[in-house]
Amino acid sequence: MAKRDYYEILGVSKSASADEIKKAYRRLAMKHHPDRNKDDGGASEERFKEAKEAYEVLKDTEKRAAYDQFGHDGLRAGAGGQGGFGAEGFGDIFGDVFGDIFGGGRRGGGGGPQVFRGADLGYELKLDLETAVGGDSVTIDVPTQITCDTCSGSGARKGSEPVQCTTCGGVGQVRMQQGFFSIQQTCPACKGAGTTISDPCDDCHGRGRVRKTRTLSVKVPAGVDDGDRIRLSGEGEAGRNGGPSGDLYVEIRVKPHKIFEREGSNLACEVPVSIATATLGGEVELPTLDGTVSLKVPSGTQSGKVFRLRGKGVTTVRDPRQGDLFATVSVETPVNLTSEQKELLAKFDESLRVGGDKHSPRADSWIDTVKRFFERISQ
Repeated sequence: MAKRDYYEILGVSKSASADEIKKAYRRLAMKHHPDRNKDDGGASEERFKEAKEAYEVLKDTEKRAAYDQFGHDGLRAGAGGQGGFGAEGFGDIFGDVFGDIFGGGRRGGGGGPQVFRGADLGYELKLDLETAVGGDSVTIDVPTQITCDTCSGSGARKGSEPVQCTTCGGVGQVRMQQGFFSIQQTCPACKGAGTTISDPCDDCHGRGRVRKTRTLSVKVPAGVDDGDRIRLSGEGEAGRNGGPSGDLYVEIRVKPHKIFEREGSNLACEVPVSIATATLGGEVELPTLDGTVSLKVPSGTQSGKVFRLRGKGVTTVRDPRQGDLFATVSVETPVNLTSEQKELLAKFDESLRVGGDKHSPRADSWIDTVKRFFERISQ
């Protein structure tokens, strides 16, 4: 009987991705596994074998290309991967297909000890506004785990070496059978190292790593803002069993400024102005991060008036354009007046009252509104 098309067996199209092919096989393997279908006279086992053969060809790039071009004739004898399907064979199949689900996948593909990447670290770097805006190189001290120099990370005392783990045979993993699943797990005896330490290093006590505070230089780019993160690749904790180091993430925290508040590329500040300047008009010195500028205050300026100074803000790491500075006027009420000043102020206030809303339009308008409000209530 002619063989069925492999794509038809798995129920996928010829353009299916490797992931789609794997998912299709996983679904069929679960459905037709003999352990789940013991009373069907072997029909499920045949379908299982058929699906396995199709998967073994289509998951291999070279075999799949030959099959796509020449069909079954393009595959040499045995290329379909058929073989014995005893309990051990089923275990190998499910270790390959399902191992990534249960975390039992062997790293490196050679069945050797597991290699562990070092942990990523975080560091909070506090900067003043000027440094965040202008950028700088900052030195930080970071406590971390580094490879032990005494034993070069092996964990064994000088003159001795780690010995092969007797539990996993040096593989770093053990296989457990649970029903029709064969699950690979990290060896509990050696924690995936594949070796055990009989004579541990005095400095790291067999761990292969020691805790140390490292001094690092961080280049802070101009325009960083609160919450931005700088990634230092490979500056995290050292890996285990020769694994790569993790990364260090430096999170920026901009300290509150005495004068300015920042929002993106814009700055804001409050400018105290005397009653005389607000009334008659004048100029006040306004600080910026580049020095002082002169702000013209028109006569009759009210407290809360906001002036926009274009281009006097800052840049950000994402936008090189200069933002603006927003200055809010705060008319300052004089304090600690002398008797003469109080008398003069009282006379001045009396003269303003004579003019009514000519001098105080907001106050008179507000009083009229209040009067109408109470009139409606009393009706």
